[in-house]
Amino acid sequence: MIIDINSDMGEGFGPYRIADDEALMSQVSSANVACGYHAGDPVIMDRTIRMALEHGVDLGAHVSFPDRMGFGRRKIDMDLDELQAHVLYQLGALGALAGRAGHRITHMNPHGALGNLASSDPAVAHAVARATLDFDPEIAFLVLPGSQLEQAALSMGGRAIRLFLADRGYLADGQLAPRSQAGAVIHDPEQVVARVMRVIRNQQIDTVDGQIIAMPVQSILVHSDTAGAVDLARRLRDGITAQGGTITPLSRQN
Repeated sequence: MIIDINSDMGEGFGPYRIADDEALMSQVSSANVACGYHAGDPVIMDRTIRMALEHGVDLGAHVSFPDRMGFGRRKIDMDLDELQAHVLYQLGALGALAGRAGHRITHMNPHGALGNLASSDPAVAHAVARATLDFDPEIAFLVLPGSQLEQAALSMGGRAIRLFLADRGYLADGQLAPRSQAGAVIHDPEQVVARVMRVIRNQQIDTVDGQIIAMPVQSILVHSDTAGAVDLARRLRDGITAQGGTITPLSRQN
């Protein structure tokens, strides 16, 4: 069993920090770095890239709508050409800093409202995939299983990595439950670890309305701003290896 553990990182701004990225970096195999739109700035991006390189962690672009005040969780209406430009802009910024540090972007994972739309809206999914592959056709996509982004990426010859969000509730259609809905965010670490182990073992998950759906995944996401994220990532890592699993960065998975 080969599995990746990834986390969204670099989500501070200036002197403000939202998570202990330094400690978390030692527990994950891939990092999704904020590109300055919902969080992050050039200095934080540069520092996080270099930490990832030092720890042998894959570097991903965590692109979003330009919504720093709302942490990228608010939808911004824009035409698809404009959206592609915004995605490409963020990839270019992260890629430039990565190149100087001697690292490279291996994957992308859209954040917040953009991620939700890319998962459910075919047009948005196509725009995000097109911009990403125009930047680098080798970049993999972190996707919800069966999502529109997965379909768009594969239809363009891209590589899709199926992702499970450790502390988020799911709907019966495989989409994330809205944060306003009961059960959308799971706070009990014991419950989070148990459901991740079930996903890895049985490739199934209970939805917020009590249904059981298939959840075949290759990567587990631990949100860095979740309380106790470092300990949670460590417990997941220990649980996976105890079951004979191997924690492997996305770029080293077939």
